[in-house]
Amino acid sequence: FGALRAGLVVVNTNPLYTARELRHQLKDSGAKAIVIIENFATTLEQCIGHTPVKHVVLCAMGDQLGLLKGALVNYVVRNVKKMVPAYNLPGAVRFNEAVAQGTRGTLKKPDIKPDDIALLQYTGGTTGVSKGAVLLQRNIIANVLQSEVWNEPVMKKVPQGEQPTSICALPLYHIFAFTVNMMLSMRMGGKTLLIPNPRDLPAVLKELSKQRFHSFPAVNTLFNGLANHPDFNTVDWSHLKVSVGGGMAVQGAVAKLWLEKTGCPICEGYGLSETSPSATCNPVTVKEFSGTIGVPLPSTYLKLLDDDGQEVTTLGQPGEIAIKGPQVMAGYWQRPDETAKVMTEDGFFKSGDVGVMDERGYFKIVDRKKDMVLVSGFNVYPNEVEEVVAAMPGVMECAVV
Repeated sequence: FGALRAGLVVVNTNPLYTARELRHQLKDSGAKAIVIIENFATTLEQCIGHTPVKHVVLCAMGDQLGLLKGALVNYVVRNVKKMVPAYNLPGAVRFNEAVAQGTRGTLKKPDIKPDDIALLQYTGGTTGVSKGAVLLQRNIIANVLQSEVWNEPVMKKVPQGEQPTSICALPLYHIFAFTVNMMLSMRMGGKTLLIPNPRDLPAVLKELSKQRFHSFPAVNTLFNGLANHPDFNTVDWSHLKVSVGGGMAVQGAVAKLWLEKTGCPICEGYGLSETSPSATCNPVTVKEFSGTIGVPLPSTYLKLLDDDGQEVTTLGQPGEIAIKGPQVMAGYWQRPDETAKVMTEDGFFKSGDVGVMDERGYFKIVDRKKDMVLVSGFNVYPNEVEEVVAAMPGVMECAVV
């Protein structure tokens, strides 16, 4: 928020990147400054000399925990758990020091315009070097407002005087969590509970058992892992108003189990980094899992394209999903060639996902276009095979490779 308010361009970065991956993103974006937790400072040290970065702000795990507790946490992290490999970053500024300097200054409010760049959201897709999706200020604002209106029916069910609370078990560098958790929650005056390691299911459930929450955006893998965990019933799920599935396809078997255990159906949506991310969603008032990605959000248009780029007009016939709306990116950063491949002349973004539309206007993802396999002349989509296998008795997880 500080960077955005200052009129800077934010480049969301995965802290688990290798030095090679980090170098590419910093060089390609032209980033001049980086805020990084010291646990990964050694990675930055290995590549910073080959990037345009001039300013480094170092954070530590205990920085926001107060003087005594923070010092204790930082000592344990560094010296007992050995979670901070040795590094050398001359000129780096400590986060708390930077904040202290900032509080003594006065913000010169920048003139931020709707068409100014807010984010460079890097996306690798399925092939090639990662590209920066250029998301403008108006793209992010539009998607937050679209999502706010969409969620309004269930947010009205939160008891008056109770702060809407959302669980964020997704990394904030991912566009799903950035917009759907952080930005939307702030817009609605909500509280977000950050889960630093969603792979540690016992720890996740232990934390959730202490909380009263209303919204739970997650991916299929997490819904599945939690619902099958023996500690699941230690959590009070009765206040949950909406479970939002995204980031990957939600399997019917997982959705069925989640509904049985929580009483709250998974409301699946769909989007990409290039669409800020939300493009479609099921109505949040659904009573059961629909097996679809729902309908387009307000002011959003979808159509299906055949291999020749022509619109599919036959109901139920698969085609590549193309999206048009105020949340669609301006293009790929400094890659007009790649931008031209995905944008149509009439302003639709070609997603690379194959889908079908039913008679109600609901869309369903079949698979990634590049993942389709030809078997004896027939189109076979791994996602469909996985869905069938996952529904078999005794199968908890599966993957078609």
